[in-house]
Amino acid sequence: MTDVEKLASILKSSHGAVFFGGAGMSTESGVPDFRSANGIYSRKLHQEFRPEEMASHSFLVHHPEAFFEFYREHRIFHNIRPNAGHEALAELERRGIVRLVVTQNIDGLHQAAGSQNVCELHGSIARWPCTVCGTIYPTAYVLQEEQKPIPYCEACGGLVRPGVVLYGEGLDPDVLEKSIRAIRDADTLIVGGTSLVVYPAAGLIDYFQGRHLVLINQTETHADASADLVIRSPIGQVLKEAVAALPQR
Repeated sequence: MTDVEKLASILKSSHGAVFFGGAGMSTESGVPDFRSANGIYSRKLHQEFRPEEMASHSFLVHHPEAFFEFYREHRIFHNIRPNAGHEALAELERRGIVRLVVTQNIDGLHQAAGSQNVCELHGSIARWPCTVCGTIYPTAYVLQEEQKPIPYCEACGGLVRPGVVLYGEGLDPDVLEKSIRAIRDADTLIVGGTSLVVYPAAGLIDYFQGRHLVLINQTETHADASADLVIRSPIGQVLKEAVAALPQR
């Protein structure tokens, strides 16, 4: 039995699975990852600051112009579309197999593919809230020339910032609690496209108590030894083939 057939068998017997994914989930859509050898965090983008510094709350406060320049150039993704993996997860939700998608990504591709139940641990780049009155703006707003270099709220004049969790900020406690509860109650946990090195998100798999832990990632993770199934292939293709192997509805 191939790995894809094993995964299909696990999915067939699951009725409350949770998918937990990271940057590798979106690389097949053209979204750059951040921690691989060729990722953004390994590059020298600025002569003085590292990319991880530029993605921090402290950098937003002390260097706002450089912060927004960095975000516009490297964190706003143009002309990207869901890949086969996103579409497969949306289909698994429609079939009642996957109950929730928990993602570390900020690109909104799971929702674009049709997934309804998504926990965005690190927020979304599609939402830009005013830090004073809370008005939410779309990405297009901060790309307007009149909103450069620093975007401000039309309603109150407050600073408009990306609706994502920056370095130095905590995760939304409600989103975190919902994710923990779903993983704890899941019968299957599929972890894909994440190196499991970014905490506290990486610690979520410790709450899993179900039957099947599946890891789909190109590189080794610290949880491989605990998994029922480890697959080292592109996640989009794996999920697409696994769904295709399920009984047709």
